[in-house]
Amino acid sequence: MDMVISNLQQQRAVTEQLRREAAIRRMPVSQAVSDIVKYISDHMQDDCLLVGFSSQRINPFREKSPCTVL
Repeated sequence: MDMVISNLQQQRAVTEQLRREAAIRRMPVSQAVSDIVKYISDHMQDDCLLVGFSSQRINPFREKSPCTVL
């Protein structure tokens, strides 16, 4: 009997999750892709990985000088 109740509760939880997912507002993939492309194009000049850094000092990806212990 406990197994039946547990299975019923599990099925109710799955049903509620599916209802929440069905209520999510969706958009076509083509629209999402065009929005992403527009965002990237608009912010391209700010992307240091595309345009580089004005100085090596501000580059967080530069090789650090090795630490020497005397």
